Amino acid sequence: MTATTDGTGASPPRAAEAGHSTTVLPPAAAAGGPKPRDAAERAVSRAVEHLLARQDEAGWWKGDLETNVTMDAEDLLLRQFLGIQDERTTAAAARFIRSRQHPDGTWATFHGGPAELSATIEAYVALRLAGDDPDAPHMAAASEWVRARGGIAAARVFTRIWLALFGWWRWEDLPELPPELMYVPKQFPLNIYDFGCWARQTIVPLTVVSALRPVRPAPFSLDELHTDPRNPAPPRPLAPATSWDGLFQRLDKALHLYHRFPLRPLRRAALGAAARWIIERQENDGCWGGIQPPAVYSVIALHLLGYDLDHPVLRAGLESLDRFAVWHEDGPDGAPVRMIEACQSPVWDTCLATIALADAGVAPDHPALVKAADWMLDEQILRTGDWAVRRPELPPGGWAFEFHNDQYPDIDDTAEVILALRRVRHPDPGRVEEAVRRAARWTAGMQSRNGAWGAFDADNTSPFPNRLPFCDFGEVVDPPSADVTAHVVEMLAALGKQHHPRTRRGIEWLLAEQEECGAWFGRWGVNYVYGTGSVVPALVAAGLPASHPAIRRAVTWLREVQNEDGGWGEDLRSYRDREWIGRGASTASQTAWALLALLAAGERDHEAVERGVAWLAATQAEDGSWDEPFFTGTGFPWDFSINYHLYRQVFPLTALGRYLHGEPCPPERLEAG
Repeated sequence: MTATTDGTGASPPRAAEAGHSTTVLPPAAAAGGPKPRDAAERAVSRAVEHLLARQDEAGWWKGDLETNVTMDAEDLLLRQFLGIQDERTTAAAARFIRSRQHPDGTWATFHGGPAELSATIEAYVALRLAGDDPDAPHMAAASEWVRARGGIAAARVFTRIWLALFGWWRWEDLPELPPELMYVPKQFPLNIYDFGCWARQTIVPLTVVSALRPVRPAPFSLDELHTDPRNPAPPRPLAPATSWDGLFQRLDKALHLYHRFPLRPLRRAALGAAARWIIERQENDGCWGGIQPPAVYSVIALHLLGYDLDHPVLRAGLESLDRFAVWHEDGPDGAPVRMIEACQSPVWDTCLATIALADAGVAPDHPALVKAADWMLDEQILRTGDWAVRRPELPPGGWAFEFHNDQYPDIDDTAEVILALRRVRHPDPGRVEEAVRRAARWTAGMQSRNGAWGAFDADNTSPFPNRLPFCDFGEVVDPPSADVTAHVVEMLAALGKQHHPRTRRGIEWLLAEQEECGAWFGRWGVNYVYGTGSVVPALVAAGLPASHPAIRRAVTWLREVQNEDGGWGEDLRSYRDREWIGRGASTASQTAWALLALLAAGERDHEAVERGVAWLAATQAEDGSWDEPFFTGTGFPWDFSINYHLYRQVFPLTALGRYLHGEPCPPERLEAG
């Protein structure tokens, strides 16, 4: 296979070149070193101690959720817009943004990734707000690079919206998104429930912003970011009217005309409906959906509608935004730095940590596991959310990703929480069984028509939202995915439902989705290594023999893409360029995912597994942790990437635990001790 570049000068490494270790790790026994089992036992012992020490007193775990500097830049822009900026916050955020700048003056959206235009523009503007001189070398390099790539005019819609708030871009040159969207019936295309929940929560407040088109005084000009300041938004030719792009472009022109001459009573009513929708979905902690972007735009929208900053709704919203900030006091020169999380992941981290500890041999009635189970049980959501639009008769019972997000429990978290709870010997088993029963019923009922499961909604597969000119910021619908479906199948099998018709339909869908190479696409993790590491254990748990052709193809693929150093890695560029599939520097989490698949497939004694175990043992730090700067989590494939800081701890421990102790015990064996 000939390696190709992706336009950034980077080429996908071959498996033999991808490892970031300088020493190739052969099978430990053959090298005369410690046997794999001995090395694994030591690694597990240290990792268990490390993970137990990180548990909160309340019972949960949470690692930092790192994304990219647009979160930090937009936080500073929000504070400037609302007039609530302060010197300490601005300086700490600016230090973090500068720390992520590349030597050529640009910013990327993931570690080791190519420069990205919108991220570079937003970071540059944030640093200007912080007082950085546009003629300083790091700023001049950034603005020169931006101009060479088309300037602000080539940036994504969200970036240009932020600039329009200060008059740095004209509202007329942005796609239109009217609040009358609130009145599109649920049975019609492009109603708000056709959008994935994350997009829905963002788009509704943005309809308010788009209708009111506010402009705050700009503290400086941004002429240096235009290719031609006299003509910052050169017209773009329309696509043919017979194409989908052409149709939606002409629809946008019609909406711009409507903005000039709206039906005033309808516009006022639509703005009121949007405000009510937003307020009704504010969580008890003041946030919206547990996600930073919808919270930011909801605060702006309500403020524009007349809610002052001391209003209880906005006061709670602003306080919730402060909780997305991670402060580190040991930044450059000892000065503090401030990073903004796009979201927080305590439920996800806690169920994964519980599974890891149980599979590593921690007693099922260990106080830490019981405490984690108690916390998870308290977090179960027993109220109806937006998911009920498509499943109105389904009783609730799921779990969300975050501390507070009762509107949007998700199927992935719910499946993994059930798997975690089934590993704990709780002093009140009846309470656990009732929670599991409710959750399993809800999860099964969220199955889509094709037999698979999405993340938040059922049958959220409309082809139209992604075609809107406004929606250029990533995936805006929530179709079923292999990784979520696999976790549900694994959960149903653990409950003895491997022969249930819903489970069999999920299995059939997974088998049909396997790539020709033998891998599965990873929607919520990077990428084919994650998908394959999720699907193979699920299929085996559901009764497929290790000799099944689909399992054998997956095993062959994983062996082929193993790095020379013994680990596995896959770069996020695999979402855009198939040459990168299965290629990248070895990481702890991706090595663990590959091992989980191989172990489930009965490959425990194969050289590939021994080398993977040896790599994990050799790269573990003395304190029992692993280092992982690479991003292995996915928000939107390619467009929004995540570094879950706990992935590097929980998944290696799970894989090493299963290497030592075998696959997880069925519930009846666990109950029998």
